[in-house]
Amino acid sequence: MTQNINSTRYYSRRQEDSVAELIDGYVVPNSGAGHFQKGDVINKDISLLCECKTCVKEKNSFSIKKEWIVKNRNESFATRFSNQAIAFNFGPDQENYFVINERLMRYLVEKLNEENS
Repeated sequence: MTQNINSTRYYSRRQEDSVAELIDGYVVPNSGAGHFQKGDVINKDISLLCECKTCVKEKNSFSIKKEWIVKNRNESFATRFSNQAIAFNFGPDQENYFVINERLMRYLVEKLNEENS
């Protein structure tokens, strides 16, 4: 990881590492820029491809672009992953939030209901 705290890559890698730990996955080398692996963080066991977006400075808002969602969905399909998410935060060392599709949200609600029954 780059040690230049002024670079975007430094903050991106920190976020990718935290998301990888959270989902029990691994960081894709070179942020998925290669030909065979896409996305930023993968957990093969649960078929999850995660794209990470971070802010270098703290912000009060963050816009999610539809093109990110479409690209994430397409890369997930192309790499045969069933689930996809976009992780974002509002600045360095801030909590990550996730954008997931309706199918994955329904599954999450179902599991939460089972757990709380």
